[in-house]
Amino acid sequence: MPIIVIDKRILISLFLSWLVSALIIHSLLPWLRRLRFGQRIRSQGPQSHLKKGGTPTMGGLGFTPVWLLVSAVLGTLSAKVVLVGLVGVVYALLGFVDDYLKVVRRSSLGLPARYKIFVEIILGASVSFVAAHTLDRGSVVTLYPSGLTVDLEGVYFLFGTLVIIGTANAVNLTDGLDGLAAGAAGLAFLSYATLFTLTGMVEMAVMAASVVGVLAGFLPYNIHPAKVFMGDTGALALGGALGAMAVVTGTEMRLFFIGGVFVAETVSVILQVSWFRLTGNRVFLMSPLHHHFELAGWPEVKVVRVFWLAAALCGALGLLGPLSVVGR
Repeated sequence: MPIIVIDKRILISLFLSWLVSALIIHSLLPWLRRLRFGQRIRSQGPQSHLKKGGTPTMGGLGFTPVWLLVSAVLGTLSAKVVLVGLVGVVYALLGFVDDYLKVVRRSSLGLPARYKIFVEIILGASVSFVAAHTLDRGSVVTLYPSGLTVDLEGVYFLFGTLVIIGTANAVNLTDGLDGLAAGAAGLAFLSYATLFTLTGMVEMAVMAASVVGVLAGFLPYNIHPAKVFMGDTGALALGGALGAMAVVTGTEMRLFFIGGVFVAETVSVILQVSWFRLTGNRVFLMSPLHHHFELAGWPEVKVVRVFWLAAALCGALGLLGPLSVVGR
């Protein structure tokens, strides 16, 4: 069995990101409380969540800049790293505007969806086009885990756009319980850090490990009962970066497994809305899926732990297939 050598920059990135993000979040909390940047809870959600109103939000401000900066300093500023970082920055800004408007308006409604989706489409299409035509990414999509390939040619950028937008919003949908999205995203990025380490993509492994580190620093403040929420500032940045990471490394279909929890959450919303419009009935007690289990009587902590376990299993599934096509 070959010996796996881990570049020390990957481990330094993990540790440094954890330490810095933990210190920043600790310092950021009093500031968010003073500014009254508290979360507005949707009245349509579980009634048990109403008591969470006023919990500081925009916690993503405390960790998104950290993983971006650490990745830039410790990694190589390759085109792939720059593209993923660009997506992270733009989505973080988009999420910040959304969060800020919710706070200012004292409402659970932030930036209008049409504005968000416009920016997301332009960004996703641009990154996918550059990845396909400038990087060695090409337009070939690998059907994980079979290893079979399909060349999407001129329409690849549409596929890549859907991957980035879909992943960003899937992570955002999952951010509905204390620690759920942070833990699930951390496990997904851990799988990618492992995958990139095994395939020698050090610069991408450094970036993925940095995200794992910042989420490890954030999670103690976010688990139940949460002292701070990441908000759209953090959730959109994480999801956008995860989707972009898959696009630039040719692992879009592998992401379907690694991010299985996010897929399930998104599918539950699509099924719920579609079935209700067709029949007037609901498939789940409430969507996204984590709310269904809450209303079924599961304690919030149990739902989160079960979803974390599912995320870990999904991450493992994403590592079982052939590695030779990564980085295509």
